[in-house]
Amino acid sequence: MSNKLTTYLDRHRRAVQLKQLGILKAIDAICLRHGIDYWLDGGTILGAVRHGGFIPWDDDIDIAMRLDDLPRFVEAARRELPEGLYIQTPDTDPNVRMPIYKVRDTDSFLVEAADDFSRPYGKGLYVDIFPMMPYPSCSKAFIKRVAKGYCRANAILCSQHYYSMRSFAEFFYFGLKRAWCKLQWNVACALKMRNEYTSNTLNNNGYGIMHRTDSIFPVQRIKFEDAEFNAPANPDAYLTDLYRNYMQLPPEDKRGGHAVFYLEGLGGGIGLEG
Repeated sequence: MSNKLTTYLDRHRRAVQLKQLGILKAIDAICLRHGIDYWLDGGTILGAVRHGGFIPWDDDIDIAMRLDDLPRFVEAARRELPEGLYIQTPDTDPNVRMPIYKVRDTDSFLVEAADDFSRPYGKGLYVDIFPMMPYPSCSKAFIKRVAKGYCRANAILCSQHYYSMRSFAEFFYFGLKRAWCKLQWNVACALKMRNEYTSNTLNNNGYGIMHRTDSIFPVQRIKFEDAEFNAPANPDAYLTDLYRNYMQLPPEDKRGGHAVFYLEGLGGGIGLEG
């Protein structure tokens, strides 16, 4: 990354964070109004605990919500989000590949390394909403093996392919692997589902992480920047599941956000110059 682009990102990161904070406040208001549980997730709950707000070099917000609550939230969000925000889902925007819901801003433009410009999905600033579901009460080793195997196979099958013998072989092999992992998952759910654990939907859990459900519920309020938002019941246990020694800062060369370019406030025309 060039020095000019790094300087640009550093200069505008706080403006982006504040825009995302405004989106989070709109989500929080809707969830409180309708009794929908959500909680800060990933680097956002880490930032709340370790920094009292954003991780200084971060440029996104992650929250989680029960899969069963998402339809109710989507319906409320369509009616009640403030002007300039909209709900983006795999159903409302079929060009989106990842099984993640987002509340996006229409007055901004964000470019991330994984963005696909051959697909015309919305690319404004956003807050990620990760669907969460009950997990079977199996060993962590089993969950990690099945979830990682399923996610890897699914990612390869959903990526862009070109006609060749290799792509045909990959499609066959990873199709069988995904089906086998899904079968193991379904059997485990049928035999071992006790609602003791909760985590990301299977197609979005590449690290095979699972949380004890009682480390999430009942959710509590936690300070993040200048407001309070929902957080897991036991942030220490939740963060340990995600990051192990979460209070240790990463090396300086690992401190970076997701964006490679962004414009916040298109009406004002923020650019690289100046």
